[in-house]
Parts: sequence; structure tokens; C-alpha cells
Amino acid sequence: MSPSVLEAEPAGCGLRAATRAGVRTIWFDRPDRRNAMTLDMFRDYYAALLAADADPQVRAIVVTGAGDWFCAGADPEALRALLDERDRDRLVNEFGFEPHLPMTLGTPIVAAVNGGAAGLGLVHALYADVRFLAAQARLAAAFSRLGLIAEYGSAWLLPRLVGVGNALDLLVSGRKIDAAEALRIGLVQRVLPRDEVLTEAQAYAADLAAHCSPASMAVIRRQIWSGLETGAAEATADAARLMAASLAGADFGEALAGQAEGRAPRFAARAGA
Repeated sequence: MSPSVLEAEPAGCGLRAATRAGVRTIWFDRPDRRNAMTLDMFRDYYAALLAADADPQVRAIVVTGAGDWFCAGADPEALRALLDERDRDRLVNEFGFEPHLPMTLGTPIVAAVNGGAAGLGLVHALYADVRFLAAQARLAAAFSRLGLIAEYGSAWLLPRLVGVGNALDLLVSGRKIDAAEALRIGLVQRVLPRDEVLTEAQAYAADLAAHCSPASMAVIRRQIWSGLETGAAEATADAARLMAASLAGADFGEALAGQAEGRAPRFAARAGA
């Protein structure tokens, strides 16, 4: 079901996108620059995520890179521009989105990491719910090797994904890790040959789109992220309240009807999408 890059339409600065079977695929599309990001591209990417989340036809999002890289991080020219105080102010004051925006969406995000990801590129993969990685790819936080700190919430995300020790190792050293190590420490969920990564990620996302309640997925995402900052008693009490609401909701009845009739459920779009 995977649309080719040629079928995709421009979706902003350095981006392309296509939608099929309820899945919006977004490509970082500067292959000649290893899909490195300018500030405009970063902003347009977040705008593209918001647009996908607001589209009732979109039930899952796949993010990938054109060419051999997922995303090499911030464009070197953009980094050099940040030596100018005015550009630093623009980064802080004119970006227009909270850096953790992907966590606030209701639509699940699958990263098809088709090649190398470093710095900001790795952060974009971390904000996905599930990560598929090319066997040949290498990943690196890289910040410490540029004299920078852990950007865009990566110091919050990584310990929760791979544990404190592994997070410190990756962030303090900025070293490259291969796909085998990324899988071993839980940084990614699947490792595949490069030419299978996007297809498999899209198939996974299509299964979510076809068989999972959009409302349920949105609530589950919120439960996971908010639960990282709450105690067990609060989280389970919240789950009991949410369960009562879901039992009374239309999607539960539709799921039971689909099972009884031997068909896929016909879940409604998430409210507000």
C-alpha cells in the first residue's frame, strides 16, 4: 500500500506527503542535504503533523526520509546562523509550536527510520510511538560533540525509552550506535532491510487505521505520556474513569458488532479530528 515519493505532494519546506488507507506518510525531502532541517522545514513539519491530526480521514501517521537518510539533524548552515543573536531569538520566539507537539496529538505516529538519524533527526524519531529502523542505519544524539545540550526534550524522552544509564551514555558521548544496539536497548521496535522499512511501517500503520479505534488510540497515548508523571494510584483511578466512558461509547458496541458479524469494525473518526 505504500505510495511512492513521486505520488506524494509537497507539504511545506523540504517535505512531501501522501495519504492512503487512512495513513498519512510524511517524507523529509531534502535528500541532497541528508534531509537536514532548516527552521522553516522544522516548523512546516509540525504544521504537517497538526494538519494530519485534524484530518478525519487520517488515522495514523508515518514519518520517513527521502533517499538514504532519515534526517541528519539541523542543517549546518542553519546551525552557523545561530551564532547570530537575532537568529537565536527567532528560534525561541518565532518557531510557533511547543517542541513536544507530537506528544499532544491524538493520532499515532510511526517512524520509518530508513537511514541515519542524528541530533534533531533522532529527536523526531523519539517522538514517534513506534520506530522501524533500517539494518544499515546509525543513530547518534550528537549534541555534546557540537557543544550543545540535549535538545527538544531528548533528555526527558530518552531515559523513559531506554533507561537512565543508556540515556546518559548516548547523550553524554554523542556516539553512533548501530541497529543491533538500538534494538537491544529498546530504542527501536523493529529492524529490517532498508528497502522494507517504509513498507512495513505503512502496513503497521494501515492495520492501526483499519482495526483500532481512533478515540481509543488518542486516549491511550495520553494515558502513557501523562502516566509517566503520576503515581500508580492516580493512573489507575484515571483508567477506571476512562474505562467507564469507553464502555458506554459507540466504538465498544461497534467492535462487538464487528466481531459478531465477522467483519472489521467501522469506527468513527475521533471527535475533533
